[in-house]
Amino acid sequence: MKKALPASLLLLLVLFIGVKRVDAQNPEADPGTYMNTLNSAETGMNKAYMAYISASAHSSRKRKIEKMRANAVDNIVICQNTITGLPTYKGDNSLRQSSLTYVQLCYKIFNEDYAHIVNMDDIAERSYDEMQAYLLLEEATNDTLKVGNERMDRAVKSFAAKYNVTLSTEKTELGEKMEESGRVAKYRDKVYLIFYKCNWEDNQLTDAINQKNVTKIEQVKSALDKYAKEGLAVLDTLHTFENDGSLGNACEQALKFYKTEAETQVPVLTDFYLKEENFEKLKTAMEAKAANQRTQQDVDTYNKAVNDMNTAVNNFNQTNSDLNNGRNEVNNVWEATEKQFLDTHTPYYK
Repeated sequence: MKKALPASLLLLLVLFIGVKRVDAQNPEADPGTYMNTLNSAETGMNKAYMAYISASAHSSRKRKIEKMRANAVDNIVICQNTITGLPTYKGDNSLRQSSLTYVQLCYKIFNEDYAHIVNMDDIAERSYDEMQAYLLLEEATNDTLKVGNERMDRAVKSFAAKYNVTLSTEKTELGEKMEESGRVAKYRDKVYLIFYKCNWEDNQLTDAINQKNVTKIEQVKSALDKYAKEGLAVLDTLHTFENDGSLGNACEQALKFYKTEAETQVPVLTDFYLKEENFEKLKTAMEAKAANQRTQQDVDTYNKAVNDMNTAVNNFNQTNSDLNNGRNEVNNVWEATEKQFLDTHTPYYK
């Protein structure tokens, strides 16, 4: 089950600089104009970033998405160049330098750290622990941006207070969309990790079944049952996202399947492998005897074993078919629901 990388990166956008409008108490005052010049540069950067996030959530065209990402990086560079070219305000370089430092941080994270996260995406598919590490890497990246954003916010407020500039408290449409997209991603990743933990174990179970490794099957079955129960308990406490419980419901459907698989269906498969092993031993022993040395009891025992084996084969095939169908259904439902969830709740922006 491949994790959609653009969706996981949605968290980054909420931590970009919020768009702040300023109104000078004196209409002819220069501080407000100076702050608005910086703000305009940052707004262009944020618009390009939001357009990329929107494309990632609503489009399946990889070329288009990558083009939007490249455009977002270009706009960060444009923002940086604009700020670099600005003079200080009456010898005060505090706001200009704070803004420049933050934009440079955005560039590093979105250009350099992004590449590292992309590389981690493939590694994350190897195990639950590595997937968790992948999401923790994203969280750490977000924390870095959050600290930078808070530092920038303090610099804006300090400059405004120093030069008697009133900051507007009204949120802009862009700012609201950025915040909403961040909430969508955070909720999605929380539910995804619950789903992935069981989904990964289920993949391990399939491998063990294909290998006819009964010991490994039993180990994975126990882990799958445990994680499914734990996940269902967490989902019971999970609130819906803006009255939309579809993602949690899809996850719950998958976990209930995994729980049933572990508790009632896998034992049928392991029972078959044990019966198959015993039958092969009996068959070998039977074939080792000459026909004139076989007793009626030998023949009756063997014929009963053949009948039992045929029944076990039918049960195995039916159970395996049911598992494959169920597995495909929960995976398809999850992928379709996740896509619909992101498409519904991630704001559109061009």
